[in-house]
Amino acid sequence: VQLQAFGGGSVQAGGSLRLSCAASIRTFSRYAMGWFRQIPGKEREFVGVINWSGGSTYYEDSVKGRFTISRDNAKNTVYLQMNNLKLEDTAVYYCAADSYGVVDGPLPANEFDYWGQGTLVTVSS
Repeated sequence: VQLQAFGGGSVQAGGSLRLSCAASIRTFSRYAMGWFRQIPGKEREFVGVINWSGGSTYYEDSVKGRFTISRDNAKNTVYLQMNNLKLEDTAVYYCAADSYGVVDGPLPANEFDYWGQGTLVTVSS
């Protein structure tokens, strides 16, 4: 199983980026998919999660209304649309896959079975 996150880069505050995560999982449509982020020296932080069908999403409070997770099961890909980016959104962003595809709230990192390599998002003033 491989998860490859891409789409990171540098953007000014108030700008937008869309991250993608391509998964080489045969049964991708059964997995919940999450996004996390990490700043050096800090623990990995939950950003959001989407259930197997795309029908349910949950977000960390600071990104609600700005970030949107979606998925395309036909393409084995999950997306993180980030709008109105803030300086504090600067981090390495990771995608993760949880074989228990049902989601009823935010999930801790240890619930996820597979992780991508991370993509850096830098927000500047």
